[in-house]
Amino acid sequence: MVFDSTSAIAYALGLVIIFILCRVFAKPLKWVLKLLLNGVIGGLILAAVNFVGGFAGINIIINPFSALLAGLLGVPGVILVVLLQYIL
Repeated sequence: MVFDSTSAIAYALGLVIIFILCRVFAKPLKWVLKLLLNGVIGGLILAAVNFVGGFAGINIIINPFSALLAGLLGVPGVILVVLLQYIL
Protein backbone atom coordinates (compact mmCIF):
# COMPACT_ATOMS: atom_id res chain seq x y z
CA MET A 1 0.00 0.00 0.00
CA VAL A 2 1.46 3.31 -1.07
CA PHE A 3 1.17 6.12 1.46
CA ASP A 4 1.75 9.48 -0.16
CA SER A 5 1.04 13.05 0.95
CA THR A 6 -2.41 13.10 -0.66
CA SER A 7 -3.49 10.10 1.42
CA ALA A 8 -2.12 11.70 4.59
CA ILE A 9 -4.06 14.91 3.91
CA ALA A 10 -7.24 12.95 3.17
CA TYR A 11 -6.89 10.96 6.42
CA ALA A 12 -6.21 14.11 8.43
CA LEU A 13 -9.17 15.90 6.86
CA GLY A 14 -11.39 12.89 7.57
CA LEU A 15 -10.32 12.89 11.23
CA VAL A 16 -11.01 16.62 11.52
CA ILE A 17 -14.49 16.16 10.02
CA ILE A 18 -15.24 13.28 12.40
CA PHE A 19 -14.04 15.36 15.35
CA ILE A 20 -16.20 18.34 14.34
CA LEU A 21 -19.28 16.12 13.86
CA CYS A 22 -18.77 14.54 17.27
CA ARG A 23 -18.49 17.96 18.90
CA VAL A 24 -21.62 19.22 17.13
CA PHE A 25 -23.81 16.24 18.05
CA ALA A 26 -22.49 15.60 21.57
CA LYS A 27 -24.38 18.42 23.34
CA PRO A 28 -27.85 17.68 21.87
CA LEU A 29 -27.31 13.99 22.61
CA LYS A 30 -26.54 14.83 26.25
CA TRP A 31 -29.76 16.87 26.44
CA VAL A 32 -31.81 14.03 24.99
CA LEU A 33 -30.26 11.50 27.36
CA LYS A 34 -30.82 13.79 30.34
CA LEU A 35 -34.45 14.33 29.29
CA LEU A 36 -34.93 10.58 28.95
CA LEU A 37 -33.36 9.94 32.36
CA ASN A 38 -35.53 12.62 33.97
CA GLY A 39 -38.60 11.05 32.37
CA VAL A 40 -37.71 7.64 33.78
CA ILE A 41 -37.10 9.13 37.23
CA GLY A 42 -40.40 11.02 37.02
CA GLY A 43 -42.21 7.83 36.06
CA LEU A 44 -40.69 6.02 39.03
CA ILE A 45 -41.70 8.84 41.38
CA LEU A 46 -45.26 8.78 40.01
CA ALA A 47 -45.37 4.99 40.41
CA ALA A 48 -44.27 5.38 44.04
CA VAL A 49 -46.95 8.04 44.59
CA ASN A 50 -49.51 5.68 43.05
CA PHE A 51 -48.40 2.86 45.33
CA VAL A 52 -48.43 4.96 48.51
CA GLY A 53 -51.43 7.00 47.42
CA GLY A 54 -53.43 3.86 46.72
CA PHE A 55 -54.08 3.61 50.43
CA ALA A 56 -55.46 7.18 50.44
CA GLY A 57 -57.40 6.88 47.18
CA ILE A 58 -54.92 8.83 45.02
CA ASN A 59 -54.55 7.40 41.53
CA ILE A 60 -52.39 9.08 38.87
CA ILE A 61 -52.30 8.06 35.23
CA ILE A 62 -48.67 7.72 34.17
CA ASN A 63 -47.99 8.80 30.59
CA PRO A 64 -44.91 10.32 28.92
CA PHE A 65 -46.13 13.89 29.53
CA SER A 66 -46.73 13.40 33.25
CA ALA A 67 -43.47 11.47 33.67
CA LEU A 68 -41.45 14.21 31.96
CA LEU A 69 -43.23 16.91 33.93
CA ALA A 70 -42.52 15.13 37.19
CA GLY A 71 -38.94 14.38 36.14
CA LEU A 72 -38.12 17.92 35.06
CA LEU A 73 -39.80 19.74 37.94
CA GLY A 74 -39.24 17.19 40.69
CA VAL A 75 -41.57 17.30 43.70
CA PRO A 76 -43.46 20.40 42.44
CA GLY A 77 -44.03 18.52 39.18
CA VAL A 78 -45.52 15.56 41.04
CA ILE A 79 -47.80 17.90 42.99
CA LEU A 80 -48.80 19.60 39.73
CA VAL A 81 -49.61 16.25 38.10
CA VAL A 82 -51.73 15.24 41.11
CA LEU A 83 -53.58 18.56 41.03
CA LEU A 84 -54.13 18.34 37.27
CA GLN A 85 -55.46 14.82 37.69
CA TYR A 86 -58.16 16.03 40.03
CA ILE A 87 -58.93 19.26 38.16
CA LEU A 88 -59.26 17.64 34.75
